[in-house]
Amino acid sequence: MKHAIKDEFIRLDHGSGGELSYEIVEKLFAPAFGSPELLAGHDGAIMAGISGAIAFSTDTFVVDPLFFPGGSIGDLAVNGTVNDVAVCGAKPLYLSAGFVLEEGFPLKDLAAVVSHMAAAAKQAGVAIVTGDTKVVPRRAADKVFINTAGIGRVFDGVAIAPRRAEPGDAILCSGTVADHGVAVLLARNDLGLSADIRSDTAPLNGLVEAIITAVRDVHVLRDITRGGLSSAANEIARKCGFGITLNEAAIPIAPAVAGACSLLGFDPLHIANEGKLIAIVPADSAARALSAMQAHPLGRQAAVIGRVTAENPGVVLLTARSGGARLLPMLTGEQLPRIC
Repeated sequence: MKHAIKDEFIRLDHGSGGELSYEIVEKLFAPAFGSPELLAGHDGAIMAGISGAIAFSTDTFVVDPLFFPGGSIGDLAVNGTVNDVAVCGAKPLYLSAGFVLEEGFPLKDLAAVVSHMAAAAKQAGVAIVTGDTKVVPRRAADKVFINTAGIGRVFDGVAIAPRRAEPGDAILCSGTVADHGVAVLLARNDLGLSADIRSDTAPLNGLVEAIITAVRDVHVLRDITRGGLSSAANEIARKCGFGITLNEAAIPIAPAVAGACSLLGFDPLHIANEGKLIAIVPADSAARALSAMQAHPLGRQAAVIGRVTAENPGVVLLTARSGGARLLPMLTGEQLPRIC
């Protein structure tokens, strides 16, 4: 994306609220995002009324490096919040975007990030309607951090929440796990390893709508981001008060990702994803949910990976390929810092 700003690098003046702040908004952000609400130039966005229940979420993105195979901090910032709103059972509509920029950050890199955000918003069908920019001195941040918040309308007749999981429910995963975390890790070039692994960053709202259309009584949806599948499953088990059993052999993992994790000593079930979700549905609806997921481009590798049980309340067990079972705990510590 080309920009018409005369400076090549971010200056502290770009965060002053004066002429250069106005310039970066009018010549970079506004043309890229271009929503009528943003172009109106208010201090906030005036949006059409939303009837019914509203879902609202916010997230902050600090990934390093900014650009990696399959994505960047730009589409990650849009997709991450779109997905958080979507798995509440809602249609995402509007986003805000807040930037913390480091003095000296190249404008061409910011323009690329903004271009990726605009493309991701267009793909997801959402509008970026308001935002903010702050500039900090060199070494007070690392290039750029982005916060996004999102609002969506909850689909009628849908009540999705972790507490709704019930014994007997089937647990489905939309595709291969750990792609994002491993792609970012290898992009850092600290390990001297290379592999054809790309981040899975993608907007899941279309997939969510397909699932809800097929199975109105979806009990739980969760995008499996930081902490991976293991942390998401443990959070749900603790909230609903029942046990969860996952089948290791059924969990989709790309061979290259599995190989990299084995070599590096990482458990792929603890690694972040940015374009995958789990769905928990009544057992008699599992086939319909699976069919709907596999018919969507982002769910072609979907699989039934486990079930909710009355036994072992609040605990997640992993049935190994060998047939035994082991406790699958929530991730402790920071395994991969700045992964999203």
